[in-house]
Amino acid sequence: MFEDLRPHLAELRKRLGLSVISVFIMFAIAFTFHKYILAWVTQPLNDALTQVGLVIESKSGAEWKIQQEQNSTEVTLKTPEYQPNSAQSYAQEASVSAEELHDGLAQASDLAGKQENPELASLLKEAAASAKATAEATAKLITLLDDVNHSVENAGKKSFEGMVTTHQIGGVFFVALKVSFFAALLGALPFILYQLWLFVSPGLYENEKKMIIPFVAGGSVMFFIGVLFAYYVVTPFGFQFLITFGSFLYTPLINIEDYVGFFAKIMMGFGIAFELPVFAYFLALLGLVTDRTLKDFFKYAVLIIFVLAALLTPPDVLTQLLMAFPLIVLYGVSILIVRMVNPYEGDEDEEETAEKKDS
Repeated sequence: MFEDLRPHLAELRKRLGLSVISVFIMFAIAFTFHKYILAWVTQPLNDALTQVGLVIESKSGAEWKIQQEQNSTEVTLKTPEYQPNSAQSYAQEASVSAEELHDGLAQASDLAGKQENPELASLLKEAAASAKATAEATAKLITLLDDVNHSVENAGKKSFEGMVTTHQIGGVFFVALKVSFFAALLGALPFILYQLWLFVSPGLYENEKKMIIPFVAGGSVMFFIGVLFAYYVVTPFGFQFLITFGSFLYTPLINIEDYVGFFAKIMMGFGIAFELPVFAYFLALLGLVTDRTLKDFFKYAVLIIFVLAALLTPPDVLTQLLMAFPLIVLYGVSILIVRMVNPYEGDEDEEETAEKKDS
């Protein structure tokens, strides 16, 4: 028995070896462009942080405006007969008055000097200097009041300072390795599927061996569609929801090492999930499943799909539904594909049996 399996094991080792070599080649290429790949990977997270920051600032500003209006109403109710202007306006008026007083006293001092009254001129000159000092002090008071008002306004706002961080000395280097390996898997996927087909093709008929191009091309395209769907549809909603939750209480400091692993898990999960029609086509081609088989298994498939969605996506209902519903649709598409490749033929036999019984 082992002698019969030895050729298959040798063929499997050959195909696995070629697949690993292709991944290493793509890894070397991807590592050269790891900065651009890492920027692409972290873009959904940066967009989510930006959107959450805008939401928090908008909400905090609205709360501050309401609070300010309530405080203004309270002051008006307490002193209805007295409605003062802002402290800045009073300080500005005092500064202008001090400047005008300084100019008037300076002119009076000059006039007293011309009339040969040195004592009066000296007193007026001292008064003008005091008025000038009062104007300068009032100008400083205006600046101080502005700073105080800004501080009070900002005190009612919750600043959002979420950022992406690393907690390891070589964290960025290992992150670059991870994203390069992830990109290498995506780049080598068509060749890996080709090697898989070459491994199973000896057991197929000649007409089935011609399906290599649909299998490789379809498998690669569906995997990439799954990755793009997760990147452009799922992650924006999922990341924004997860970061927003609790951001009013805690500042999110995202660890880049954890994020890259989390991101790769989501992308690979959706990519593999979108391979469902390709796998169904391949199994139908081998005669292992029919459309009747998939229909009977549908209720169990829905349960399995929701379990997989819970395991492969972030722990929020929205993201899980965004994965579960497309998979249910793809399962329906798989039923149609299997019906075209390997339809269930028991209906006609059952009808003939029923007719014979009736006769």
